[in-house]
Amino acid sequence: MPEGDTVWLTARQQHAALSGALLTGCDLRVPRLAAVDLSGEPVHAVVARGKHLLHRIGEWSLHSHLRMEGSWRLFPADGRGGHARWTAPAHTARAVLTTTAVQSVGFSLGLLELVPAAQEQQLLDHLGPDLLGPDWDPAEAVRRLAADPATPVFVAIQDQRRLAGIGNVYANELCFLRGLAPARPAGEVIDELPALVELAHRLLHANKGRWTRSTTGDLRRGRTSWVYGRAGEPCRRCGTPLRRDELGRPGQERGVAWCPACQPGGRQR
Repeated sequence: MPEGDTVWLTARQQHAALSGALLTGCDLRVPRLAAVDLSGEPVHAVVARGKHLLHRIGEWSLHSHLRMEGSWRLFPADGRGGHARWTAPAHTARAVLTTTAVQSVGFSLGLLELVPAAQEQQLLDHLGPDLLGPDWDPAEAVRRLAADPATPVFVAIQDQRRLAGIGNVYANELCFLRGLAPARPAGEVIDELPALVELAHRLLHANKGRWTRSTTGDLRRGRTSWVYGRAGEPCRRCGTPLRRDELGRPGQERGVAWCPACQPGGRQR
């Protein structure tokens, strides 16, 4: 599941492959962009902002969001005038950016839009402090998380307007690691918010350089998380069976697993 660390690493990989090159081909496979052709334009940079990705091409910014299943993949030139075979179904491709050396393909993108570079910031103004950004501001992140004290802490830390980069995996894991019942209102845990934000920053930085995310320090399959995806299994700390619930605004509920012993005060189901 793409979260801020995955998007950061994607941007880094895309930037290394595309920055400074001219596009020899451009195929944007969404209806409103079908007639757009950026061939001949230079790629200036590829950057991440929270869970958003920006390919800066010529005077334009190609803005994408991976949502749940999206990815950008690179396919090198094959030496015969083409590029390596795609590793995902062609019908899921939403963007194809080609240079002489590489082909970058965006598969199953949740969002794809093109805006003038001068308007790029308008797309991102609503975002809170970026955990992996150069302008990271922990005090502002804490202030925003505390601004709506009735919101469950699990929901608040996934709100990109408050803190940019956290998704469902990290929200589950952070609540466990800090011993917070996910359903507790943010206003009840205000004293915990600075430590929660600091831990989020450390975890994303620890994982940003690899595709396998781990919050346990163990990269082995099935050992990378404390509670995420483990409802019904024993807690890795105390052995208590993990509980499951759903939290979020109506229509936006997310699954949450927690340990009723290590995270007391949560709803039980």
